[in-house]
Amino acid sequence: MRLILCAILTAGLSLFLSFMDHVPGNNSRQDQDKPSTFCVTLFLCGDVMTGRGLDQILPNSVDPRLYESFVKDAREYVSLAEKVNGPVRQPVSYTYIWGDAIKVWEQMAPAFKIINLETTITSYDFPLPGRGINYRMHPDNIQVLTSQGIDFCSLANNHILDWDLGGLKETIRTLKNTGIKYAGAGFDLNEAGRPAILATEQFRVIIFSFGSETSGIPKNWAAGPERPGLNLLPVKVDEALNIISNQVKVIKQPGDIVVLSIHWGTNWGYTIPDDQRNLAHSIIDNAGVDVIYGHSSHHPRGIEVYKDKLILYGTGDFINDYEGITGYEQYRKDISLMYFPCIDPSNGNLISMIMVPMQIKNFRLNFVSDTDARWLYNTLNREGRKMGTGVTFNENGHYSLSWN
Repeated sequence: MRLILCAILTAGLSLFLSFMDHVPGNNSRQDQDKPSTFCVTLFLCGDVMTGRGLDQILPNSVDPRLYESFVKDAREYVSLAEKVNGPVRQPVSYTYIWGDAIKVWEQMAPAFKIINLETTITSYDFPLPGRGINYRMHPDNIQVLTSQGIDFCSLANNHILDWDLGGLKETIRTLKNTGIKYAGAGFDLNEAGRPAILATEQFRVIIFSFGSETSGIPKNWAAGPERPGLNLLPVKVDEALNIISNQVKVIKQPGDIVVLSIHWGTNWGYTIPDDQRNLAHSIIDNAGVDVIYGHSSHHPRGIEVYKDKLILYGTGDFINDYEGITGYEQYRKDISLMYFPCIDPSNGNLISMIMVPMQIKNFRLNFVSDTDARWLYNTLNREGRKMGTGVTFNENGHYSLSWN
């Protein structure tokens, strides 16, 4: 009788495992290819915008005067947020804005935390003429980044020169003084184009940072041989590929993971232009890049895994001061996403990726409701399906990426 029961249980288990192999979203490369057990977990996110209203609630704030068409005082953004979600006790601590994200970082323990800093760090009081919107936070508020061990800031974006060259130079000096690595801008083209290297005894993560005119970066912001500015991606695809591949070739060694941070595309909408997708594929095919980390959109866009390499076309804003600002509600700009890709350093292939949704409320990151988690889940699946990806829910409410 015992032998019969064992046979029945074994057969049942076999049928269950066979069924699970065919469950949608359960066919990631992690199951299919049985890659090496060692992989490097990174943290990536969209735009970190700690200027304006956020700067005003922190312990050290710059002059709140703004030069926008309608809002002339940064404290008005605080008032707008408080009208919607209640008062924010000020000043807040340097850890306040990260909220529940801190618990996630502790749980996931990424090797490196990588962000796009879309805010200058300066008390320089002369904005770039004609900009209209000028993001900055006080240099003493750099503790917002150091308190959470941010390892790298991408600077090649459409706000890094909001406070002219004076603001850019102070931003770079502040990052250097605190030991935070950066790329994408500099005192000349050589520095702007130089990658950052994040290293441990076991592996290196090399990060190149480029900005594209498609994100609203003016062409004259480009750094020159003796001119400060940012690392602007050439418009011509062949020229862009040549620059990227040559730079990667010079520095990449076996076991290195190469990340290309690129600020490109529009703020709103889910459509990914064919030329953007073709460029991403060409970069992976020809330039030795392992991860394309795209940002500029104010909300997360669809995800692609091409030849086992991760492509993030738009990671959305991670933290901003948009609470209470109306418009584009259909994109849920209050919902952001934490990305934790795990990369095999032996070949740069994506092994798995966990994503954690957050909501920006009271100028801090909060765990989302079940309803909001389901909304983003449906959105990521709808947009990812076009490129062969999907997401599934984990037991703890996080998402796991699956791909064909």
